[in-house]
Amino acid sequence: MVWISAETFRGWGCSDCEWNSPLPTLLSDPEARSAYDRLASAKFKEHVCSDFLTRLKSSEPPSFTERMRKLVSQGFKPKDAIDIVLQEVRLEHRDNPKMLAQAQADADDFLRRLRDGMI
Repeated sequence: MVWISAETFRGWGCSDCEWNSPLPTLLSDPEARSAYDRLASAKFKEHVCSDFLTRLKSSEPPSFTERMRKLVSQGFKPKDAIDIVLQEVRLEHRDNPKMLAQAQADADDFLRRLRDGMI
């Protein structure tokens, strides 16, 4: 089960097949997001990869969450990984407020998922 954050989709998905659970629009309450995570996790456990198409490699750059997760897997503390990614976003997108807001929202969500043991 992997978190997918792309321009056209946000939500949980399977790393092997095209199964996914899109994040409902306007879902911002942390408790509601935790409930969504639990529901998606249960659905993920019930799905059978052979019932879905095989996942193709994306040509899109990694999402902010994937970048944070990669840094943590390389030994960075979560808050340090978030700071690094936010600094990269500032440089890459020239302080674009919309991109900075999206990166910050993804960072907050990443920390929440870490605390809840989802990542």
